[in-house]
Amino acid sequence: MDLAIETNGLTKKYGSLTAVNRLDLRVKRKTIHGFLGPNGAGKTTTIKILVGLLKPNEGTVRVLGQELHGDKTAGFLNSFYEQADSRLSIGYMPELPKFPKHLKGSELLDIYGQMYGMTQQHRNEQIPKLIELVGLKGRENDLIGKYSKGMQQRIGIAQTLLNNPELVILDEPSLGLDPVGMVEVREVVKEIAKEGRTVLVSSHLLFEVEQICTDVTIINRGTALVSDTLQRVSGLIEGPAMLHVEVAKTSDKIVNAVKKLPSVTSVVQTGNTLRIQMKTHEDTRAQVSQEITMSGGIIIGMSQKTSNLEDVFIQLIHKDQGEKPR
Repeated sequence: MDLAIETNGLTKKYGSLTAVNRLDLRVKRKTIHGFLGPNGAGKTTTIKILVGLLKPNEGTVRVLGQELHGDKTAGFLNSFYEQADSRLSIGYMPELPKFPKHLKGSELLDIYGQMYGMTQQHRNEQIPKLIELVGLKGRENDLIGKYSKGMQQRIGIAQTLLNNPELVILDEPSLGLDPVGMVEVREVVKEIAKEGRTVLVSSHLLFEVEQICTDVTIINRGTALVSDTLQRVSGLIEGPAMLHVEVAKTSDKIVNAVKKLPSVTSVVQTGNTLRIQMKTHEDTRAQVSQEITMSGGIIIGMSQKTSNLEDVFIQLIHKDQGEKPR
């Protein structure tokens, strides 16, 4: 497996508090990987270790093929930056980035470009492309102090991409945004991935993660509870499904016919809607539809509720904490 990030037994302690507890994390290249967990789960601490801002107590980390050992006295940052090209391989946006309000968006990017050692010609070529990519074309000469939260997040993402990194790490990129801002940032992340980059997104917004991520890792108390493709993780809960069926007109004949199906546990009628509890998680809509039609019913609409990422997240967290799911 070609990995952009690999940690083994990664541990970080603050005195008696263990923030990251023997974490094994695998992030495949060219994926959008969601890094999920409740507040205090160890997400931000892990990310700071990955980008060299913190040194772990134990464990090893491999980022883009470069192995970093926790016993290096010089610290991760110096170790990772031993080669000039290495520092150009990672782009990192921290949670709620803050930029000088008196600068224009383009000025901010130009200053960061100089810090990266980019030539003026390279900056002149790269900055307009990034401004357009993050949807700020026409607003690049506005003061950052006049930017909305969503615009500030997007200029932060542009700054993250300045050095054309292979790996992009975003810590809570949608935090504090309104629905419009969330959609804007979501689309930017998708565009980043289309360019062949690996994106690690730390978030507690499960719906957002479902919209953009291909793979997810859920952690709690510094330990990984599950890590796999989004589809496989979302399918971990294989409980019985619930069918909601709206018919033009209900009758006892229809209800009784559905109840007799071997896969049905119960049927609750509310007006012209039937709530059908199944014994299986499998898709039984065809059989139910056939029984209703044969009993003279006309189906207006039908939907099946199955488990999603939120269901899995809540169940795993409660199980890890020894609690019953609410």
